Amino acid sequence: MRQKYRINHAIRVPEVRLIDADGSHVGVVSLSKALTIAHERELDLVEVSPAANPPVARVMDYGKFLYQQAKRERESRKAQKQVEVKEIRLRPKTTEHHKSFKMRDARGWLEDGMKVKVRIRFRGREITYPEIARQQLADIAKELSDVAVVEQRPNMEGRTMLMILAPAKK
Repeated sequence: MRQKYRINHAIRVPEVRLIDADGSHVGVVSLSKALTIAHERELDLVEVSPAANPPVARVMDYGKFLYQQAKRERESRKAQKQVEVKEIRLRPKTTEHHKSFKMRDARGWLEDGMKVKVRIRFRGREITYPEIARQQLADIAKELSDVAVVEQRPNMEGRTMLMILAPAKK
């Protein structure tokens, strides 16, 4: 994702469109003159737009530029909302009492804006009765329908049946 810029003597074109350190447009100058200007100001000549004709080069402190770019990337990542996915695991033989504890946890997570995976794991010959698990997942979805919507319908993945619930929009 990070773009590689050519700086100073790595630029290999006869002339560039030069932008000064203060942002003013100098014009189209030869590469040697642009390097001289950058050297006089003790800054770097950075090719910011190599696709243009002639390429655009800017006089700037390259290290400071990279630092500010990295800082902007960090800030944008921080602003993104991370959706956490929690999981509750059940079995076809899970008792109502035990299921109620799991439902209470799932309700809390959904109210906090997290997604919840509900996974029913089959052991042994239990896998021959997937309709039991499908009914259990339907009951869970119905019970949590006030705070959740079914994002992914129940489906088999190997020896487990999985359903994903997402928080309902308020």
